[in-house]
Amino acid sequence: MESTHAAGAHHVKVPAGTVVVGVDGSRSADQALDWAAEEASLEHRPLTLVHALGPLGTSGTAWLDQAGVNQRDILDAMRADGQSLLDTARVRVARKAPDVEVHEVLRLVDPREALLDLSHEAAALVLGSRGRGPVRSLVLGSVSVGVSRHASCPVVILRPHNQGVVRRGVLVGADGTERSRASLEFAYRQASLRRLPLTVMHCFWDAQGATSGAHTIPDSAEGYDDQRLLLAESVSGMTEKFPDVHVHTELARGLADDCLVRASARMELVVVGFHHSGTVSGLVYGSVASTVLEHASCVVAVVPEPERAREPA
Repeated sequence: MESTHAAGAHHVKVPAGTVVVGVDGSRSADQALDWAAEEASLEHRPLTLVHALGPLGTSGTAWLDQAGVNQRDILDAMRADGQSLLDTARVRVARKAPDVEVHEVLRLVDPREALLDLSHEAAALVLGSRGRGPVRSLVLGSVSVGVSRHASCPVVILRPHNQGVVRRGVLVGADGTERSRASLEFAYRQASLRRLPLTVMHCFWDAQGATSGAHTIPDSAEGYDDQRLLLAESVSGMTEKFPDVHVHTELARGLADDCLVRASARMELVVVGFHHSGTVSGLVYGSVASTVLEHASCVVAVVPEPERAREPA
């Protein structure tokens, strides 16, 4: 089944639960496409390829009229270019994941608008971290940060990483509260689907952390019973739900973003929660997600906190 949507459509209908991936022809976007195709295949979900042309008729293109350039000709050329990128992406998916049902979205809007609109129906958005050229970089780059802050579903960003490093699975930060439940479940599911070990890290900050920097606490270290209990409570229930996942819990002293970025150097995927609330804790967790997204040296998944967990008691 295929469905190609016109560039001017305002509200785009895609299959519920689809994996959405941003396409722009860059190497980073191709890596995101491969990850998204694998995800769709593992989850038995449809895949939606999206390319946003950007808004036409704004102040940025007003000079075209003054120069006597027909905007319709420009639009037709942009559409043809965008469709060519989608066609190439479809061929790549067919080669790597022939079992996956593929849909396409080509829209004449800002990339952020297109992606956030699709996030309401999507299981996940997958983006590269670098675009191609001054125009195409609008699809990725800074867009990935903006989209991760407002999306209604998890956003996965393919960060640049050193291919030669031996990596040790999935890493997720947990704070021992309901706030980290969604990100924990996402991490466990990824570890299960991809048959990877999972590290659940609880970061805490104290006076010693302020002077010594981010570092992990050895399992044999004494005096951390409260933190270890909190960590054990964080993963309770998940072990029963995902019995196939090999889990290692880890305590780390220091700021959460520093600890997670440092640990990401040896991981394949790091998962962080994002909290949209305007409270102090929401601002702190939003900052952690943004820092990890911008500095991690592996794939990053930013998982939004469910609405029900944000409601006041």
